[in-house]
Amino acid sequence: MSTQSSIEWTEITWNPVTGCSKVSEGCRFCYAERMATRLKAMGQKRYVNGFTVTLHADALEDPFKWKNPRVVFVNSMSDLFHENVSVDFIKKIFEIMARCPRHTFQILTKRSRRLAELSDSLPWPSNVWIGVSVENIRVIHRIHDLKKVVSAKVRFLSCEPLLGPLTRLPLDGINWVIVGGESGPKARPIDEKWVKDILTQCESKSVPFFFKQWGGVRKDLTGRLLDGRIYDQMPPRGPVQSQLQVMASL
Repeated sequence: MSTQSSIEWTEITWNPVTGCSKVSEGCRFCYAERMATRLKAMGQKRYVNGFTVTLHADALEDPFKWKNPRVVFVNSMSDLFHENVSVDFIKKIFEIMARCPRHTFQILTKRSRRLAELSDSLPWPSNVWIGVSVENIRVIHRIHDLKKVVSAKVRFLSCEPLLGPLTRLPLDGINWVIVGGESGPKARPIDEKWVKDILTQCESKSVPFFFKQWGGVRKDLTGRLLDGRIYDQMPPRGPVQSQLQVMASL
């Protein structure tokens, strides 16, 4: 169960789990929930349960079918560390990723506490990147939980939707920062000062910075230029370069 992605920092999505539940302000207008509702109405068999957490064992081996190296966002329609995803299923996903070293897998979670609790029991091959969502200062603890995953080669932050200033981010040990505004019909505004402050912090620590979008009701109109520039910086992936890395070097 995979789809070519329009998300700027990845190439394809892989969803062996679908469905989630809200845990913080960043979840209020969840794009995945809107999409799941739409897909259920269209009769898509994967979404008969709507946005209820559902495991799709038949999708586990999809990465073996992709011959060329890809950058893969794992569970764009869920949260791998959701409490309703069993430890055994999480381990199966990690085993698949470890057996597919040609791909780079990106995991993003808001359940940082469970991530930290389980991290020592999981394999962390160099092709698995782990990140946490940090939409405002109230969830800054997620970064500290992320740093407990000491075996991960790449640890990253997704400050999207950015809902407030994030000053003095603890960036030591962080390898990548993504920033973006909220999009969709009820998008909350983003302040340019918040974005530039995070950029300055990243530059001072030599952390790659990726500006995804300004967002808004029509994100295609607001674009992703910051001071006339596109920021596409990403961590190195090793000997094989993807199109995204080539773009980041331009």
